Amino acid sequence: MAKINSNYEAVYILKPDMSEEQIAALVEKFKAVVEANGTVTEVDEWGKRRLAYPIDDLMEGYYVLMTFTAAAAIPAELDRIFRITDGVMRSMIVCKDQ
Repeated sequence: MAKINSNYEAVYILKPDMSEEQIAALVEKFKAVVEANGTVTEVDEWGKRRLAYPIDDLMEGYYVLMTFTAAAAIPAELDRIFRITDGVMRSMIVCKDQ
């Protein structure tokens, strides 16, 4: 029998010049996208960290790690939302089951 849900990790970097309210709003937005059709296991906010290389002339970013369980279509939708949301510098979603 095929597995319906898989375990995923999403790491995304937000722009460091955003206020705490803006960051909290984006974290909740992404969490709500997953919770609509999946389960968020953990949201770990790492805070501001130095980037390995400049992105858009910025040397820092606000890192967030989100662990969740969802169907295969949810990571694709979450990635689409990461790409069109202002304030997201980079993102990566990895399936932990493979």
